[in-house]
Formats: sequence, C-alpha cells, structure tokens
Amino acid sequence: MKIKIRFMKNTLPKFLRRLMFLVGILGVMFYSEDSFAQRKKKKDAKNTPAAPAAKPSNGNGNKKGPKPYKDVITKEAKTMEGLFKVHQIDDKYFYELQDSLLGRDMLMVTTIAKTADGLGYGGERTNTMMLRWEKEGDMILLKVVSVDNFAADSLPIAQAVKNSNLEPILQKFDVKSNATDSTGIVIEATDLFAKDVQALGLPRNRRTQYRVQRLDSDRSYIKHIHTYPINIEARYVMTYTAQNPPSNSSTGLITLEMNSSMVLLPKEPMMQRLSDRRVGWFSRSYVDYGADAQKAESRRYLDRWRLEVKPEDMEKFKRGELVEPVKPIVYYIDPATPKKWVPYLKQGVEDWQKAFEAAGFKNAIIAKEAPSPEEDPSWSPEDARYSVIRYFASDIQNAYGPHVSDPRSGEIIESDIGWYHNVMNLLRNWFFIQTAAVNPEARSVKFKDEVMGRLIRFVSAHEVGHTLGLPHNFASSNAYPVEKLRDPEFTKTMGTAPSIMDYARFNYVAQPEDEGVSLMPDVGPYDKYAIMWGYKPIPEASTPEEEQATLDKWIMEKQGDPVYRYGRQGNSYDPTTQSEDLGDNSMLASEYGIENLKRIMPNLMEWTREEEKPYKDFSDLEEMYGQVLGQFNRYMGHVRTHVGGVMEVYRASGQEEPVYTHNSKEMQQSAVAFLNENLFQTPSWLMEEEIIARTGDFGALERIRSLQVNTLNGILEWGRLGRVIENEALNGSEAYRMTELFDDLRKGIWTELSRGSSIDVHRRALQRAHIERLELLMTGEVEVPAQFRRFLGPQINASQSDIRPMVRGELKTLQRQIKGAIPRTSDRMSKLHLEDLDARIDMIFEPK
Repeated sequence: MKIKIRFMKNTLPKFLRRLMFLVGILGVMFYSEDSFAQRKKKKDAKNTPAAPAAKPSNGNGNKKGPKPYKDVITKEAKTMEGLFKVHQIDDKYFYELQDSLLGRDMLMVTTIAKTADGLGYGGERTNTMMLRWEKEGDMILLKVVSVDNFAADSLPIAQAVKNSNLEPILQKFDVKSNATDSTGIVIEATDLFAKDVQALGLPRNRRTQYRVQRLDSDRSYIKHIHTYPINIEARYVMTYTAQNPPSNSSTGLITLEMNSSMVLLPKEPMMQRLSDRRVGWFSRSYVDYGADAQKAESRRYLDRWRLEVKPEDMEKFKRGELVEPVKPIVYYIDPATPKKWVPYLKQGVEDWQKAFEAAGFKNAIIAKEAPSPEEDPSWSPEDARYSVIRYFASDIQNAYGPHVSDPRSGEIIESDIGWYHNVMNLLRNWFFIQTAAVNPEARSVKFKDEVMGRLIRFVSAHEVGHTLGLPHNFASSNAYPVEKLRDPEFTKTMGTAPSIMDYARFNYVAQPEDEGVSLMPDVGPYDKYAIMWGYKPIPEASTPEEEQATLDKWIMEKQGDPVYRYGRQGNSYDPTTQSEDLGDNSMLASEYGIENLKRIMPNLMEWTREEEKPYKDFSDLEEMYGQVLGQFNRYMGHVRTHVGGVMEVYRASGQEEPVYTHNSKEMQQSAVAFLNENLFQTPSWLMEEEIIARTGDFGALERIRSLQVNTLNGILEWGRLGRVIENEALNGSEAYRMTELFDDLRKGIWTELSRGSSIDVHRRALQRAHIERLELLMTGEVEVPAQFRRFLGPQINASQSDIRPMVRGELKTLQRQIKGAIPRTSDRMSKLHLEDLDARIDMIFEPK
C-alpha cells in the first residue's frame, strides 16, 4: 500500500511539513509490521491443530454441566431433611429436588414477617402463587401456574387454553449436580430470596407509593431457610432505596423481613363444592372453557377444609348419627401466648364444635397447646402441617384469620391466626363504651381476667370462623327486632345476632333495667347453617354439579327468614348490612345507645381513674372520651344510611322476589327526623366541661362540628341523591322524594330563621357547611378515580340530573329566608353570620 502525502505549497510552516512527513513514514512502518504479523499468523495456522468446539450451554451459562455431588455439597454443608433437602454452605443455600416432585403443584405464600413503621403489619400477606419445578436440559425452571382459565384435558379446547396461557418463569436455575442416587438434582436457590424477585418482595403498589428505586443487596440477606415434610420456609431481609420511605425518611431506605412459604399441594385435588351467593363463603373462581355454555363461563367454588366420613362410618352418617372425620381440624396455641389466655383461645376454637355437629361431625375441630421442646423438639409453628394461633407482642390493635388453600379445589391446607397482644385494648374500649351503662364489670380501664378472657374467646371464635371459610355476614345484626335485644330469655337462647361473623360487637341496646340480658353474640344459628351447607357431605353426589340440587334445597328451606340471610360487607347503601349496628331499626337502636352514652359521660372521670395509681395522667380519660364520640358517630352513620338506602337480598333466578328494594319512605323520613333532633340540634351533652379541661387545650368545638358536617355531607352525596332520584322515578309517590329530603333538612338545620333567634357557634358552623355543600352540588362534578370505577359501578351525571335545579331552588329559598331573618335578629354575631351567608349565596350565583 502506498502512502501519499501532499502539501499545498507555502501553506504550512516548514517545521510542520517536516513533522507530518515523519509521522507518515512511521505510519508506513507500523502498518507494514502489523501486516507482516497477520500474514505470519495465517501461514502458521495451516500447521496448527483445530481447538476443540465449545460445549453447548443450553442457554443457561452452565457450560461445564453438572459437577460431581461432593464438589457441590461439600463437607462444610449443613443439611436439613424435609420436602427438599436444604443444604447451607456459608451464606449460600442449595435445594436438592427429587425427580418425583418435578411437575408437582406447589403454593408459594409470601407475607411480611416484620415491617417498617407505616408499612402494613407483620403477618400481612403480599402474594400467593401456584408454582411448578420443571427440568429442561441442564436447567430447572420455576414456573408460575395459573388456574384462572381451565378446560378438562379430555376436551379439544384444552390445547387452546394451554396455548393462550403460557406459564411465566419466575426464576431459572442451573443444575449444579445430580443427587447421589440419581433420583434428583441440586440447584443453588440463594438468588431466589437474595435478589429482587418482585413477586417475593415488596409489592408493586408499595414500590410506586414509596418511589422505590432498587434493592440494596449489601443490606439484604437470607436469615434462614427451614424445610419440613410438606413445606419450605424462607425468611429473608430486604432493604430498598426509596425516595419517599414511610418512616426514617432521612435514610432513604425501607427494610422489611419477608417470609415465603412453599407448600406441596395434594396430588389428587379435593372435589370442589360450588358456591352460591345466598350463603356467605370465601370462594375462588376460574373461567371454564369446557363448560356447556355459549360463553366463557365463570366457575366459583368454596374454600373449605377436607372433612370426610370414614368409610366404615358412612352408614351411621346416612342414618343421621354424628361421626368423627377422617382428619379433624386442629389448632395449636402458640407457646408464646400468656398462660392465662390459653384456655379462652382454645374455647374460641371449640365453640365451633356445635356448628360442625349440624354438618354431621363430632370432634371435627380441636384446640391443643403446642408441645414443648422436650415433648416434641421437631415441632415448629412454621410447619405447614400445623395450624397455629400465633401470639405477637405488638401494639397493633387487631387479630386476623387467613388461610392457605389449594387454588385447584379450594381445599384449605393450613391456617395461622394472627393474634396481636394489643387487641385487648380494642376489646376493652368496645366493651366499656357499649356496655358500661348496664354492666358494672365494664366500668374500669382494667378488666378482671375472667372478663377479658371472655372477650378474647369471642374474638378467637370470630377469627376461627374466617379460617373455616366464612366471611363477614353484615346482614346478621339486622335480623333481630330491637326490643328483643332487651329480652334476657331471648338473648341467652339466640345471642345478640345470629352470626358471630358480623361486626355486631356488644349489646348497646340493653338498658339498666334489662337485668340478665346477654351482651355479646356467640356461634349462632346462621353460623351452624352455613357450616352445614358448606361441609356436610352429600354421599349420593359424585361431582360438584350433582350436589347443586341438594345445596339449593337447603337454602330454600331457610329463605325468607332474616336469621339465615347473608349480606356482603362493603355495600355502603344497604341499611340492613351495616358494620357495628344492632337490630332491625337503626333509629330505635341508636336512641337506646345514646341514652347509654348519656349515662356514661357523667361517670367517665370516675370509671377511668385507677385508685391504686393516683399518679397517672388523663390519657385513659382522653381515650375513652374519644370512644364516646366515636360511638355516637357510628349511630349517626347507621341512621344516615337509611336515606336513599337500597336493600340487597340475594336470590336465585328461580325465585320471584326482587334482589334490590328501595328503603321505605317512612324509614327515610324517620332517619332525617332523628338526625335533626339528635345531631343537627347541638348535642351539648357531649361537651362535658370537666372532661374537656383535662384532655385538651383546643378542639372541642371542632369535634362536634366534624360530627355534624360529615353526616350532612354524607346525606348530600352524589350517589345517595342519585338513588333518591331513581327511587322516585321507579316508585312515584311511594318514594321519599328529593324535594322532601331538602325540605326536611332545611327545617332541621335552619330553625332559627323563622323566629329570628340567636344562632349558637355550633349551628353557625353547620349552616355554613350546608351552604358550602350546596355550592359543591351546584358547581362540582362527580369525580371517581379511574382505579375505583369498576368497583363503584355507575355514577350519576351531575350536570344532566335533577340535582342542580333542586339545589338552585334550595339556595333561593334559603337566601329569601336569610334576608327576612336579618332585621329580626338582635344577636350581633348571629346577624353578621346571616349577612355573610347572604353574600356567599350571591357569589355562588354570580361568581367573580
């Protein structure tokens, strides 16, 4: 190759021309040397034997293939026997999987074991997945298996379902070695828990909320992995860097301890029992593409324990005799539980014996104390063979009853009830506020052990009910007539509600003269019926479909009886399915409840004082005063729900009765009249000067204002007004019309206008709030965040509804009455208040 260097004459200095010429010469020398070297390599290559081809890697980076067992599981390994062998070598963990477990269905349940302040609570479940281990070449794939779509393998459409549901790979592992007996393989599982596998760590919504950036691997580690006969428990600490952590914001970190439990599911799934919304039950569903329907039909089935009749007892069972199940449901009490509470927790479990007797079983549910290490050194509360009531030393005021169930069949595999120590404070507050007026044993901030024990038993039974498959039944507390709740004989036989699964709490209806009346619910007639319906075997049926005629027959035998009605939680417009209520008439029940609160208030200082601790501050008084206000607010909420209320009673298509019925005109008018009298007329009895002087320097007026305004805004809410309008359109003069509602509210909130009397500070705030709410209805729009629209259903179109014409007319009426009252009002502050309201209405009609 020739190198040509040209210079434009006299364009560069002489020394630069010489320098460039020298560089060019050197370049030719270097190029020639490189060329020579390349030619020489090509010539020598002819006489050099070819290198052996690289071993295919199967795409997993494991180019050398599995190593000898002893080279992977060295002498330093600590080995644990269980579902898999788990080997620990320093900070690395190896799983030894038997070939017989490849392809088996397993359930991975991930929970937060310990958490940062403000980030949920210990025991909170974050994810549940069904998994399978599958081998492909020298790789092991951990796949997430979905049961959301299904078709029987015998049907042609099954292949289409499989093709449309490719299973995602949660993690890929190299086969490190084969087992010594060649019946299994060894993988390193460390990265499954030490790296950021999102499904096993902080959930996505929390990552978004706290603006999580990444997992900090230097501050994350595996605490331990334990293996048991049917499960493996991994406990690991994860630290994330975050821009907006819920606590310790200066660190920019979130640290939490996670637990992932991998449970082997039965080889043969239990037969499903199909659900029916007329009976409350935790259930799951999938789309059955093999069903004989001209659509993709959803199939929903119950979560329940596998309770089976022993073959030798089947004839006894058919004759109606009680029989013991093949395998009973057993709960162990955590060894960490204080000894004095153990008997009450056990009683809460075994209170369900009578419900299972209705299903044909005796000794179906049993409570035991956990064995000591001396009695059984291998026993562990983490072992999935054992269901445990776990006792947590925590200030959280809660208990919860989850369960782990097989997604293929609904079979409950195990359950660990979480019991937080401070739930006792919650129980004390409820029992004090709701019963102290009639119950001397509740007139203290520290109850006798036997009183607290009975309350623990009550909550224990409620949480056990959840683990058996029963959700909250919020229709239960509406079943009994209010006056029956004052009857000692009735309540001792029937309890205070037909189901312990409602939030009926304690009997606030009972009055001081109702001596001997029961104060709390037990496992009741609805609970026995529901357990029978879900658990009683139907021997003549061999498929879920063959059971349905019998299940429907059992339901129809109870239809029309409110004791056996199920009402779902979360229906905010149904006055018959409310939380914390009692009886079939919220106005009457709340009237009795308020009378009891009025009895408590004058005694609150005495009943919260501990004679043996005269040095204590007034924190108990402050807490219980807040409980009085909270209970009063619940009563107002119960009554408010009647306005625009719609009752939901589940039916089947073969029944003639409607599912949805608007609340009667009389009940709605009664509700507004109650609120006008008990809330909008200032409840001055709540302003106890001696209590306020000991519990706060400011805020007493604000508390009463918020009680009044929140209730008022809840009545004049878009959805509620939409139901009032629809009721009138459907039922005409039988409906409680919007014009009547607005008239009744005005007459209750603005009584001073017609008399020209002074308006107290509470009423002035309430009247301003009324005007502000009308302004919102006049000028605002219904705003529902996109993520809630599918849950909330249809929403009223504000601008095209009757709401704005109604509000415009109401504002004109109010302004006319305000103008007429101003010259008749002598109180200066009241006059200024009315003049201000007149100006506010002008600005609503003609905003600047």
